[in-house]
Amino acid sequence: QVQLVESGGGLVQAGGSLRLSCAASGSGRTFSIYGMGWFRQAPGKEREFVATISWSGGKTYYADSVKGRFTISRDNAKNTVYLQMNSLKPEDTAVYYCAADRFQEARIWESCDYWGQGTQVTVSS
Repeated sequence: QVQLVESGGGLVQAGGSLRLSCAASGSGRTFSIYGMGWFRQAPGKEREFVATISWSGGKTYYADSVKGRFTISRDNAKNTVYLQMNSLKPEDTAVYYCAADRFQEARIWESCDYWGQGTQVTVSS
């Protein structure tokens, strides 16, 4: 069993930055998690993919809406994945969730194996 805990959310003005963290812990083969990713859900909207990164960090993918503004990275020694968010916009306001997939990049929420509880990001105009 793996637990994912997000942190780093908060209130920021448009144009500002935040860095989210997701720490993985638990028993068993935590190191075997292949892909880790970020998703978000805004009020009244469906959850959407934001970014994912492979185990080695060599492959990253982003939603078009965040490309060029967000950067996903990971520190495997700390079992932690990060999401650096720059040039934030009000439309980035959402609950951000971390997810992990044991076999592939974490691009599809339902296909992931582990999920965090989420952290709120609010961007004011």
